[in-house]
Amino acid sequence: MSAATDTREPQLGWNARRRWIAAPVPAAETVRELRARLLGPLDRWRDWPRVERTLYWAIPLASALIAGILRFTDLQRPHSLIFDETYYVKDAYSYLQSGYERNWGDSANEKFLVGDFSGLQSTPEYVVHPPVGKWMIAFGMWLFGPSSSFGWRFSAALVGTLSVALLAWAAYKLFRSAVLAGTAGLLLAVDGHHLTMSRIGILDIFLSFWLLAAFCALLKDRDDGRRRLAARLGRLARPDGRLPATALAAGPWLGVRWWRIAAGVCLGLAVGVKWSALAFVAAFGLMTVLWDASARRRAGIRAWLPAAVVRDAPLAAVSIVVVGGLVYLSTWTGWFLSADGYFRHWAETHPDPLWSWIPASLRSLAHYHLEAYSFHTGLSASHPYASSPWSWLVQGRPTSFYYVEPSDGCTAGHCSSAILSVGNPLIWWAATAALAVGVLMWAGRRDWRIGAALCGVAAGYLPWFMYPERTMFAFYEVSFEPFLILVLAYVLGLVLGRPADPPWRRQAGLLGIGVYLVLVLVVSAYFMPIWTAQTIPYGEWRLHMWMPSWV
Repeated sequence: MSAATDTREPQLGWNARRRWIAAPVPAAETVRELRARLLGPLDRWRDWPRVERTLYWAIPLASALIAGILRFTDLQRPHSLIFDETYYVKDAYSYLQSGYERNWGDSANEKFLVGDFSGLQSTPEYVVHPPVGKWMIAFGMWLFGPSSSFGWRFSAALVGTLSVALLAWAAYKLFRSAVLAGTAGLLLAVDGHHLTMSRIGILDIFLSFWLLAAFCALLKDRDDGRRRLAARLGRLARPDGRLPATALAAGPWLGVRWWRIAAGVCLGLAVGVKWSALAFVAAFGLMTVLWDASARRRAGIRAWLPAAVVRDAPLAAVSIVVVGGLVYLSTWTGWFLSADGYFRHWAETHPDPLWSWIPASLRSLAHYHLEAYSFHTGLSASHPYASSPWSWLVQGRPTSFYYVEPSDGCTAGHCSSAILSVGNPLIWWAATAALAVGVLMWAGRRDWRIGAALCGVAAGYLPWFMYPERTMFAFYEVSFEPFLILVLAYVLGLVLGRPADPPWRRQAGLLGIGVYLVLVLVVSAYFMPIWTAQTIPYGEWRLHMWMPSWV
């Protein structure tokens, strides 16, 4: 099934869209009709064709295999603390020692690289990012040793690989198309931006992973919620299987939704990596309630929107906001247990009778957060690789994580070794065009699948325009890159055509997608040396600089 077709959600034109906003669809008369409306004819796993059941798992696994090979090969190169690894890797080691960040002395990087950790001091360090990403880096260091560059990058490569599998699964779940699922997985696996972020020990790939995991959990919850709605309405049916009018007044409560709680846990961990995930909490929370409203409308419930607001939204808030908040708070356990973490005893030295009923540790943590928020919003230092969000989608100013001109291994007299976080131009430029098409398609058809992908892009991209004076970098876009790939996959589904189209139309669409993927692979192979710090002649490095702003 292509991205242009979905038996569960009919396409809506402009007139139908106005009716969609105004009223529910006609009420389902029987339980069987209700299930068909909400879940489609193949809602049960055992009803799927065997080939489709196999592809459902085989495509994500194959995508992950490709991604893993690219991410783990020579992961230890270069053996250097590159870019912000100088902060997060040493913080991760500090976590392994004391559970919170501590300061480092002079020449700490040089000592660290040779396994000398004597630079770790006893005084706490002021940091402005929560602990989760650094704990995940610490996991790899615990497995492979703190002085191993493979070790401090292992977790990034692992979650980068898992992200590719999750994206391929999400694409299959959305589009029910093996071609589009495989395309989405392959595009993320070979894209240079996601690849470089998966091969260095900084935080943003962990943020991207937990956001994508939350999205996948909400996709599962969408199906689960519809099954619950169909089952609970079915219990109210008369003996002949017909639904009484009273059952469709507002519809039932749907109870505790475990997949939605799982999404809340993932979002709490995402916020525990970087606070920019808060925009996803709001966007995904609204999206999942709108999905519930749509399900109630599809069932023929008359008060479908008020019912979603009253019966679905409060439990959604608890599952996502409250659960996520508790998970986030738990990520600060090391700081809570410390005796001298930064600002740990601030409340004790700044008593306030108005807030004395709040535990001192929580007041201290709140103050820490206010100070960190002021730092983030006021950050306006100049940086040679600072980049405006206006240029992100077209890869106008990628971040240079590493650049040296080595003599060892150089046979050309003048060589370069670089890690540039530039994405594959054929992926990003096509995705930028697809984004415009996707917005128009959603406005015209109200297709929930493109709406879901656009929701992820908007949550990760648009908030950065609120702080035009802040220092920003293009690698922040990895948080919404998987959703941008889903938008591209949706538009490629339009190229592929509908299953009911003539065979020549489908074959032409498949050929077009195949040619595009071959070109993507060729370009990725060409750029691989500057994504993975391979030593190449300087002239060859210059040939990779397609834009002056990349230098």
